[in-house]
Amino acid sequence: MSNPAPAEPAPDASLSISLADGNSDGEMDDISHPFGDAKLEAVKESGTVVISGNKKDVQKVRGLIKSLEEKSKHPSPSSATPAAPGSAAPMLSKNPMSPSRTRESRVPRKAGQAVASNQQATQSDRLSASIATLDQLQKRSKQLPDGEAKSLDAKFFGGIEDGGEGPGKAGDQFDPITENPFKRVSDEPQSTFSIDVDTASYSKTRDYLLRAGSLPRPDAVRIEELVNYFDYDYQPPTADDKHPFAARMVVTGCPWNQDHRLARIAIKGKTMRSDERPPCNLVFLLDTSGSMDSPNKLPLVIEGMKMLTDQLTDKDRVAITVYAGSAGLVLDSTSAQDDTAIRRALTELSAGGSTNGGQGIALAYHTARENFITDGVNRVILCTDGDFNVGVTGTDQLVRIVEQESKGGIFLSVLGFGMGNHNDAMLEQISGRGNGNYAFIDTRAEAKKVLVDQTNGTLVTIAKDVKLQLEFNPKQVSQYRLIGYENRMLAKEDFNDDKKDAGEIGAGHTVTALYEIVPAGMQADASPPKVDDLKYQRKGKLSKQANSGELLTLKLRYKMPNEDKSTLVQFAVQDDDGDFDSADDDVRFAAAVAGFGMKLRRSKYAGTWTMSDVIAVAETALGDDPFQLRSEFVTMARRAAQFMGEETPQ
Repeated sequence: MSNPAPAEPAPDASLSISLADGNSDGEMDDISHPFGDAKLEAVKESGTVVISGNKKDVQKVRGLIKSLEEKSKHPSPSSATPAAPGSAAPMLSKNPMSPSRTRESRVPRKAGQAVASNQQATQSDRLSASIATLDQLQKRSKQLPDGEAKSLDAKFFGGIEDGGEGPGKAGDQFDPITENPFKRVSDEPQSTFSIDVDTASYSKTRDYLLRAGSLPRPDAVRIEELVNYFDYDYQPPTADDKHPFAARMVVTGCPWNQDHRLARIAIKGKTMRSDERPPCNLVFLLDTSGSMDSPNKLPLVIEGMKMLTDQLTDKDRVAITVYAGSAGLVLDSTSAQDDTAIRRALTELSAGGSTNGGQGIALAYHTARENFITDGVNRVILCTDGDFNVGVTGTDQLVRIVEQESKGGIFLSVLGFGMGNHNDAMLEQISGRGNGNYAFIDTRAEAKKVLVDQTNGTLVTIAKDVKLQLEFNPKQVSQYRLIGYENRMLAKEDFNDDKKDAGEIGAGHTVTALYEIVPAGMQADASPPKVDDLKYQRKGKLSKQANSGELLTLKLRYKMPNEDKSTLVQFAVQDDDGDFDSADDDVRFAAAVAGFGMKLRRSKYAGTWTMSDVIAVAETALGDDPFQLRSEFVTMARRAAQFMGEETPQ
């Protein structure tokens, strides 16, 4: 990306800014301005404008946009004059120096909406949203010394997309995340958590950065989902292995704190071919309410479900239920061989009405129960933005429904769509309690990844209620911190409790977890305050195993999909003093993604790392990258750095 060259100042200062207008090339028009050294950079892919410059110049930009807002609220009489019948409204030239643009300012519009000139009505509500964003940035810039360069990120003419889209709509909803702190091994020698194979947070973050043109909210960034979005070259279990997955662990240097160590847990589920997949009884539960009436919602749902249908075989069956103000059965359970009937039913769907998601879920489970396949895959696939607003809407009520059904062998997959009214918090919870997985579909390519490339992992659960517990050796470790998994933490007593729900692993899934470890004799910079010694008791003595040289012991518990009793797997881990630069591509790339997540979360645990460090490590750890997903990650990191005001090497 390059900074557009400023146009020569006009006698009365004007600014020409626009977003992508739905043309096939998807490009933005040029930007011209007479604001001293302030730079306005057009990010074509996302319709974003980034201002860079000292405070005074940035204030000039802000002032002019405010004046444009006032003009849009009080148009001149000529602005109401319609074009002559049968004639086209005059279009603005794409040349910022053309006479037709000298005294005009382009107004924002939604993709595909034609805008002729300032003689047409403007969208002052979107301008107002943009000014609100600038006001926030102005407050932030007041904290800087005069003259200091600062890159300010703002999505000027698109409004705040995750802030709600209409009366009574709450905007995107995320559960708050409090980062895992460092724990003293002397106080808490065990760390227990549930595995997680969800990936929704990564594609949601991508949607913010590459399409919406803004940084994600910190609570939208779940680091474990960013890391687990990628495939890693982990070895699966052998054909004669008694466990459905293989688990390994490696310890290396910590790149953002040279005094610490980084431990990576790697789990790989057994793989299977399509002809090895058990017969599937699938129910597509599709949200057709009015909130889904957007190109990146219901049309993408329909396309994705057609992709999935193409992967099914004649032993599989599909039913389609929909819900808006009420729920309905669009297609009774039908052999996947009759793909014409399935595709026709999908094509005829349209959006409208309120969202009775609770009723839809009840109907979908009822349909799945009526067509239950013993020893097969029985799964409801929910596609929604999560904007449930009538009927059963409480998360706790919905959780109880899906949890009860999962005990009966019907699992739930959740696919989230769209930005603006996306209830991420609720969708993450019901997918977890429904023994399922949760992905966010922001593009056709993501639909293909989840529903075509990872069909077996999405549909077939190979192990459920998978828990991990690490016991750290106090002779080797002073403190530790689990990176991510904040909403998957368990009490140490939960590990041996087979009634405690935990996460699932699908066929071929990889699961990664990272621990930052402080060696014995050292303290982390962000250590919690030390607790006073107890008066009435003393801690026990170390065992003989503390002198073994082992760093820690990793324990895993899991259940087979149709069983209620768990199986224990455990092994000890030693630190071979490997350095980070010598680690393999997968270790280094996973660390880069974790560092990226910490920077987006403004984490105090990111140490010395900047986005430049994230990019530098990721670029050296791309590996084969057959689908260019790791390369896309580097693009996201560069965009985030730009929005955060960090310079990165090209």
